[in-house]
Amino acid sequence: MDLVIGPLDLGARVDEALAVQAVAFGLGPDEVAVRRQIVQRHMQFPGARALGALAAGRLVGFVYGMPNSRTHWWSTVVEPYLRAQGTDFWLDDAFVITELHVHPEHQNRGIGRHLITAITDSAAEPRSILSAIDTDSPARGLYHSLGYTDLARRVHFPSAPRPYAVMGAPLPLLRP
Repeated sequence: MDLVIGPLDLGARVDEALAVQAVAFGLGPDEVAVRRQIVQRHMQFPGARALGALAAGRLVGFVYGMPNSRTHWWSTVVEPYLRAQGTDFWLDDAFVITELHVHPEHQNRGIGRHLITAITDSAAEPRSILSAIDTDSPARGLYHSLGYTDLARRVHFPSAPRPYAVMGAPLPLLRP
C-alpha cells in the first residue's frame, strides 16, 4: 500500500473526512451533517490544523486539532469533570486532538499512531488532551501506548449516548 501522510485541507475535503469518520465511528447522515458544520467552524480557529493519510489518492484517515481554549465548547463540558479530579490545569497550554479516525479497512497498520504523533510533534504546547469513548478499545490502547493517561472518566457530553474519558499526555508523545 502506497500511503502518504501530510497536511490536509480539511475545509476542502470535509466530506471525504466525514465519510471516513462515519464508517469508523458509526455515524448516521444526520450526525454527519451536524459534524460538517462543527468541522468547518473548528478549522477557522487560530492554530487549527489537520493531517490526512492517503492511499492511492483516497483519504483513509485523518486527524485534526488546535490549541485548547477554555472558551471552546468541549472545554466547558469537560472542565467540571477535570476540576473534580484536580486535573483542570490540563486545559491550559494544551493541544487538543479534536478528531482522529482511520477507515476500518486500514486500521491496525500504524496509521492512527503516525497521524497523532505527527500532528502533536508540531505543537508548540507542552501537552496534549483528547476525549475517547470510556471503554477498553483499540483507540484507548493506542492513546495509553503514546503516554496518555486518564484525567477524568465517565464524562457525559450532551447528545452522546456513551460516557467518555478525557486523557492527557506530555509532549512529545512516547514512541515504541
